[in-house]
Formats: sequence, structure tokens, C-alpha cells
Amino acid sequence: MAYYTDVELRSLGLARFGHDVKISTKASLYNCGRISLGNHVRIDDFCVLSAGEGGIEIGDYVHIAVFCSVMGTGRITFEDFSGLSSRVSIYSSNDDYSGERLTNPTVPGEFTGVTKADVKLCRHVIVGAGAVILPGVVLHEGAAIGSLSLVRRDCDPFTIYSGVPAKRIAERSRGLLTQERQLRERGD
Repeated sequence: MAYYTDVELRSLGLARFGHDVKISTKASLYNCGRISLGNHVRIDDFCVLSAGEGGIEIGDYVHIAVFCSVMGTGRITFEDFSGLSSRVSIYSSNDDYSGERLTNPTVPGEFTGVTKADVKLCRHVIVGAGAVILPGVVLHEGAAIGSLSLVRRDCDPFTIYSGVPAKRIAERSRGLLTQERQLRERGD
């Protein structure tokens, strides 16, 4: 996998980026001036990050695997140690599917019923392959989302969710907090 160099990252016009940032040259980033990246971030091939007016904020130690889509007009936040497995889609805006309004971005705004709501992945959130996260969702610290799940509502801390729609299925261990502390003590 080929990654942008620091010089190339600067030329993208990102709002901010830290050190050890690896973005595949095959990823697509739109409205880069609204995308901020922390340290130790990796974004793999064929990902699309399209920042709307709310922007995209990515913390430290975040991985976004191949074929993920992160888009919408609301703010999308990834806190430290959160990550997406392949083919996850996160939306912070949504068309009106009722048939009352026109849809798609080629139609002037006054004829559409697009709604927007921020999405937040708190620390230590993990989202399994093929999951879809809809506007307005907060995945609280340590929440885990199973593959192919549809998340329409907030998820509790250190809880595992799965299904369509996603439902609570189990508690998640907090052992990773010890691992985080040890990593940070090393000073990486």
C-alpha cells in the first residue's frame, strides 16, 4: 500500500494532521480543509472521507480499513483508539425517503428534505465489517458493533451490539483500558 508523504499530506490542505499519519494514495478525501487528523492514524485503500460543513475530526490511534465511507454535512468525530473494519459506512446526513421531497445532491437544497445530525465514535469504539451508522448516533466509550449491523440509536459504553437494527447482546471487557495506559506510558 502506498501512503502520502508528509509533504503530500500538507499539499492536500488538511485542517490539521499529526505525526505517523498514513493515508493511502488510493483513498479519496473531499473538503480537506474540514478534516483534522491526530497522531498514529491509518486510512486504507478505497476509503472515501467527504467532510461537510460540520467536518471530520479524527483523534489518535485511529484506523479506517478498506472501502469505508465517512460522509455527510453533520460533524463526524472519531475519538482516540476508535476504528472501522472494512466496508463500514457512516452518514451524518440523510435524504427524505418519504416521497414528499426530491432527493440526491444534484437537486437544489430548497427542493430536498436533507436532515443532518452529528455522529460520534467515542474512545475505544470498534465497528465491524459492513456496518452502517446513521445520523445522530453516539457510540459511547468502548461500544462494539458487530459486522453487518445497522445502528440507528446511541450505544451504551462497553457494550456489544449486533443486528438490523443493532441490539445490545453482551457486555464488553474494559481490559483494553490497561493496555492503553501501558501504551501511553511508553510515550509512543
